[in-house]
Amino acid sequence: MGVTIPAGFDFTDPELFEKRLPHDEWRELRRSEPIRRVDKEPGIDGFDDDHYWLATKHADVKEISRVTGETFSAGENTMIPRFAQGTDRSVIEAQREMLVNEDGEIHKKHRRIISRGFTPRGVAGMRDELAERARKIVTAAAESNADEFVTAVASELPLQAIAELLGVPQEDRHKIFEWSNTMTSYDVPGGLDKAAEASMQLIMYANAMAEARVAEPREDIVSKLVHADIDGEHLSPEEFGWFVTLLAVAGNETTRNATTHGMVAMLDNPEQWELFKRERPETTYDEILRWASPITQFQRTAMEDVEIGGVTIPKGDRVLLCYGSANFDEDVFDDPFTFDILRDPNPHVTFGGQGPHYCIGANLAKMQLELIFNAIADHLPDLTALGDPKRLRSGWLNGLTEWKVDLCPVRA
Repeated sequence: MGVTIPAGFDFTDPELFEKRLPHDEWRELRRSEPIRRVDKEPGIDGFDDDHYWLATKHADVKEISRVTGETFSAGENTMIPRFAQGTDRSVIEAQREMLVNEDGEIHKKHRRIISRGFTPRGVAGMRDELAERARKIVTAAAESNADEFVTAVASELPLQAIAELLGVPQEDRHKIFEWSNTMTSYDVPGGLDKAAEASMQLIMYANAMAEARVAEPREDIVSKLVHADIDGEHLSPEEFGWFVTLLAVAGNETTRNATTHGMVAMLDNPEQWELFKRERPETTYDEILRWASPITQFQRTAMEDVEIGGVTIPKGDRVLLCYGSANFDEDVFDDPFTFDILRDPNPHVTFGGQGPHYCIGANLAKMQLELIFNAIADHLPDLTALGDPKRLRSGWLNGLTEWKVDLCPVRA
């Protein structure tokens, strides 16, 4: 028997996500109403409309992703499906400058430029440095007798990777940590103004860094991005500021949350943790990404009347791509609620399905998961949980803000 979804059930309610993910409700929608119109109060999510559409099936999420930039827009209302109540439309409009919120030729141009920092060779060239950083992160956590996994372990490698990638002084990485945390906590009561201030501080920091590299180039990605290539393409300091803002969330929050969710899943399924410690299967990291689905949902806006899954979505309506549901679609994944690090194939949509907005940093994210889980297995093989993790109050991020653990370090 299916789950009854009450009238007014809001799939972007931050109070809901602070408690749990609505897996039962998503499963019911996948079965009975894969494209669902969700009615809501105008303005409660920062948007003046009185409804949105929710796509819960893997096939529909992939199809909408594929035609983004054609029949669907990432930029019209941005990809964020929920802003804080009272958010001024100008705040939403400003975010259209970010790569993930662009369409068409400007998106292609900026993606071409930014991809210089994420070439396979460039990412592979970071492996040895990041492997050593992962080892130091884990051993430092053990030596300090830390008992909070998110701050001591999960957050550090993404922050250090961003600093390494951009040439940010490592001592400044915790500024990025604080700014990104504050930016994504706007749904916490009183958090809206603090989030806006943090966003401004991060952009100003990035702008200053870009202007410095314009004046005095170095051998780093910032200089590559802000100086013209052979075709004259480059990012302005303002555009670079938005890129760093994107990295702070997409490259920091998501990898940190995937790491924590993955470790929680390992300890909840000890036979999988033992298997990983013994064999280190390559399939592990895709299963962690599927299981964690750190971005639960993004949105697109229909630019014309368009039929998806047999349902017509009218021009101008928002549709949410529910990655957290699609990654557990029974038509695609055998026994999806079993955490299986040998799962293969594993066509998860954690990186955005397909199409023009497929995550540009996917290879770097997977490499970081590989390095940090290998370091944990080598140096903290007996790590144990001291309770359940604390969840982020957010309508679109599957975040964990705190998790008490006993590291049980290996003693030399």
